Amino acid sequence: MNSPTASTTEESTARIVASRSSVIESIRGCGLSGLRVNKEDLRRKLSMPKYLRHAIRDSINSKDVDAAVERYREGNSAGREGASEGPMVVFVNSKSGGRHGPELKERLQQLMGEEQVFDLSDVRPHEFVDYGLGCLEKLAGLGDFCAKDTRDKLRILVAGGDGTVGWVLGSLTELHRQGREPVPPVAVIPLGTGNDLSRSFGWGGSFPFAWKSAVKRSLLRAITGPVCRLDRQAFFYVASCSYVINKNILNPLVLFNKSCTFERSLVCWHLLISMPSGEVVDPPHSLKPTDECSLDQGLTIEGDLPEKVNCYEGVFYNYFSIGMDAQVAYGFHHLRNEKPYLAQGPISNKLIYSGYTCTQGWFLTPCISDPSLRLDISELKGLKNIIRMHVKKVNCSEWEQIPVPKSVRAIVALNLHSYASGRNPWGSPKPEYLEKKGFVEAHVDDGLLEIFGLKQGWHASFVMVELISAKHIAQAAAIRLEVRGGEWKDAFMQMDGEPWKQPMSKDYSSFVEIKRVPFHSLMVNGD
Repeated sequence: MNSPTASTTEESTARIVASRSSVIESIRGCGLSGLRVNKEDLRRKLSMPKYLRHAIRDSINSKDVDAAVERYREGNSAGREGASEGPMVVFVNSKSGGRHGPELKERLQQLMGEEQVFDLSDVRPHEFVDYGLGCLEKLAGLGDFCAKDTRDKLRILVAGGDGTVGWVLGSLTELHRQGREPVPPVAVIPLGTGNDLSRSFGWGGSFPFAWKSAVKRSLLRAITGPVCRLDRQAFFYVASCSYVINKNILNPLVLFNKSCTFERSLVCWHLLISMPSGEVVDPPHSLKPTDECSLDQGLTIEGDLPEKVNCYEGVFYNYFSIGMDAQVAYGFHHLRNEKPYLAQGPISNKLIYSGYTCTQGWFLTPCISDPSLRLDISELKGLKNIIRMHVKKVNCSEWEQIPVPKSVRAIVALNLHSYASGRNPWGSPKPEYLEKKGFVEAHVDDGLLEIFGLKQGWHASFVMVELISAKHIAQAAAIRLEVRGGEWKDAFMQMDGEPWKQPMSKDYSSFVEIKRVPFHSLMVNGD
């Protein structure tokens, strides 16, 4: 039974606020104020000196920071140039936003130069961190004050969806580990379908209609906006982050109506996946192989363990999920890659998503199946059959097993209370309900993930329109999932909208472990 919420009046008020915010967001997205931004003035603020632009490109292309030395000599012979007021580089996911991705890339190159705009299909974020930033650091070490000033003031703009933003943020965390600070703050142009991270930081939930003029406004906001600190207090062997402000606010845009005059803590989570060696997985960009594969020893593993394991790790900033929602996302991503002409924008993307929820069986049985062959497959599809879940609760060092409800077909661990284009599936439970269930009021800086379940498609649909809340399962400071196949050969998982198919062994378990991390990330406040 779903939990009671705070009150009908409060829910109505929250929905009104969300509706008004959506309208305001659309008006802001028209980009009218962008017309007031002078193109040449903007270019002067953004553009790095020519020798630095070329040095960064040479270092990335050759994968050698020493390639920057020759450009340094050229800079000396041509005379010193001062650092720009707001040096910036842009990462564009040209596959996002339907037809807008390539057009946006071209527009950005016109506004700030080709050398400072990177297509993620050509240059990966970790390559920029290793060689692009490494180039500036190399030149700064040789006494180039312009390179040092540029490195210190650099900001990054990401044009893409939640997965793209998380990919870039995750790559930048390597700077913390290597002691290469400062870490550049990140701004966003939303090109994805849900854009929950973009919403949460005041950059809007959709690509604006009058985007050509809005791009200039976004660039100006990206170099002048205040910086918010996102304290990544957790590492998820897939990682997720949370905010300092109350998660109960339905529309995250409300969080940023004022300038960022104080630090906002965004708790992040590191995710580790351990699987039997020999299983083949095609992970998203945000997951990478790792040799560090030690699971928490505080929990005894039942059954036999394989002689060899393969491990992947990553970070997420909003949510991790397993089940039907990830399967739908996986199907959509593959369709977009195979037939990009079908994914022309947010509206068409959401229609495709809706189609997948039906054809892949979330509504009890596939809509296209022969009625004579329909079976009640809710028991077969329930995650209870393949998952054993343990969590650590707040201020607790002991693992506690949490039963997985048999009706649940998708499990989500949510950090920010913005899921599936700004929805709040956890809802706003009453204090007496929280006390009865042993929960606490959800806040973004509480170091907890809200874990909830979605049942069949009709239940998920009612949750998405906020008629009911999701199935509350637990609140956790750490999570351990043990997954074993049996009749199932694969499970579908996703983090921040980036899905993958996880192979499952019949003989050995795979493990997903989520923990807090001590690093923090920086975002530019978009409001």
